[in-house]
Amino acid sequence: MFDPREKIAMFIDGANLYATSRSLGFDIDYRKLLASFQEKAYLLRAYYYTALVEDQEYSSIRPLIDWLDYNGYKVVTKPAKEFTDSSGRRKIKGNMDIELTIDALELIEVVDHYVIFSGDGDFRTLVETLQRKGRKVSIVSTIQSQPPMISDELRRQADNFIDLASLQSEIGRAPSERPPRRPEQDSHEHET
Repeated sequence: MFDPREKIAMFIDGANLYATSRSLGFDIDYRKLLASFQEKAYLLRAYYYTALVEDQEYSSIRPLIDWLDYNGYKVVTKPAKEFTDSSGRRKIKGNMDIELTIDALELIEVVDHYVIFSGDGDFRTLVETLQRKGRKVSIVSTIQSQPPMISDELRRQADNFIDLASLQSEIGRAPSERPPRRPEQDSHEHET
């Protein structure tokens, strides 16, 4: 599936990967994820895309974003949009598909093999475009969940489908294995 001579780039749809790993009952260890793909081929870039809610003083995703930024990932964020749906429920929308697509297309001259962590069927056209330019595309998602987290048309379009469940022993950790909170984190939360 991977040729060690290939230049690969990882494109992680953060919200989609989080939902997929949660549906499988494990957390992603992003240090192990990076190391795993560095062993498979020459990893040129690892992008992580997520939308952030601006008005929250503290976002639970902020420590992850900061860690990724300092540890080999190119983090791409944008403000999430908040709206009220027709039922009066507060909803948050933060789609990063366009940002991921543009970054992928800008690397067309240097990347041999794209690894996209998302099951979103909207990426089928991107995959088809990359393939027309002679690039291989692997999609990482799962069919193990009910319903499956990957759209059928995306899975069919990809050169390779990697079920996230098959990577669990390599890149996962149980939620109980989360790093302990640092004491200074706790003290800041209780300040008034």
